Amino acid sequence: MTNKKVVVAFSGGLDTSYTVMKLTQDGWDVYAACANTGGFSAEQLKTNEENAYKLGAKAYVTLDVTHEYYEKSLKYMIFGNVLRNNCYPISVSSERIFQAIAIARYAKEIGADAIAHGSTGAGNDQIRFDMTFLVMAPGVEIITLTRDKALSRKEEVDYLNEHGFYADFTKLKYSYNVGIWGTSICGGEILDPTQGLPEEAYLKHVTAKEEEAELKITFEKGEIVAVNGEKFDDKIAAIQKIEEIGASYAIGRDCNVGDTIIGIKGRVGFEAAAPKLIIEAHRLLEKSTLSKWQQYWKDQVGNWYGMFLHESQYLEPVMPDIEAMLTSSQRNVNGTAILKLRPFSFQTVGVDSPDDLTKSKLGEYGEMQHGWTAEDAKGFIKVSSTPLRVYYGMHPDEQR
Repeated sequence: MTNKKVVVAFSGGLDTSYTVMKLTQDGWDVYAACANTGGFSAEQLKTNEENAYKLGAKAYVTLDVTHEYYEKSLKYMIFGNVLRNNCYPISVSSERIFQAIAIARYAKEIGADAIAHGSTGAGNDQIRFDMTFLVMAPGVEIITLTRDKALSRKEEVDYLNEHGFYADFTKLKYSYNVGIWGTSICGGEILDPTQGLPEEAYLKHVTAKEEEAELKITFEKGEIVAVNGEKFDDKIAAIQKIEEIGASYAIGRDCNVGDTIIGIKGRVGFEAAAPKLIIEAHRLLEKSTLSKWQQYWKDQVGNWYGMFLHESQYLEPVMPDIEAMLTSSQRNVNGTAILKLRPFSFQTVGVDSPDDLTKSKLGEYGEMQHGWTAEDAKGFIKVSSTPLRVYYGMHPDEQR
């Protein structure tokens, strides 16, 4: 008889390390799979592989889906200027979906009997993993030891030590989730709603030598093609370049309070230089290149796109429809957005675009009209006021 196969979504942390060892001890053939969406360094991935085998895994694999994550999600979040609560770039939420998709795909490839992950019963990630597995790997058992057994950190550490695995799983004041689209920070002062995070809680600090600098981001059809004149075919490399520049000014820090999928409020700190700079640069360019109603409707569907990502509804059939609308809206979003950076902040400066609608020959705002006469303007205003004149003519007592 052969052992049953289980794929463990392996991050290298305490919960997934315990899961690998416990399932191995229970007689499973464990396949540890680390789905990388841009948050792991080469050194971390090497350590993960070494530890997976020490914990008893039969096999280890890194599933690099960083570029897939960009093409199938990040690109549309930029198109939609997606910020949850007008604040938080949806980083962890969207990353988890693509990690889960990669794990489910791998489990099907090797004919796994089960998939295991380390989520607890108190957060959003359990929903993102479980829902994706239920849809993409139907019939495959889902195992969540930490959630089902309500395990404490001490119980997990003690078990690992008893079976000969020793690592530093000290409970730190802050926990971090690092990704290509920002770093989330939990714990510490975040648990007190009256406090913000101190300087030492952040991973990136001001290192820029100059007080101010100009950042130019060039877009073609809404996608980044150059940073400060340097061309990029690889969009991930472009994002990383902007992150490097913005992080040196400690740009993109904030705290977000939002509604979790399970219904409670959650608070998280984050630092996300690249998302904040890219989205505001892109938004600035759109103000000059899109019509009023293009901007309005794109904002509506962009907001829904972000909510669906956060709520673990990426596989909802409406998502490709939203993506199609967002893609269509970008056909004239071409040009360079100019930002000014300074420590801890930035401001938008202007745009240089061949599709800039402010360059109209019909007039310059507040200066001179060329496409209509003064009489045309007075007639337009009078006709526009008709509904109000009708209403208040009937109800003069309601005038403010």
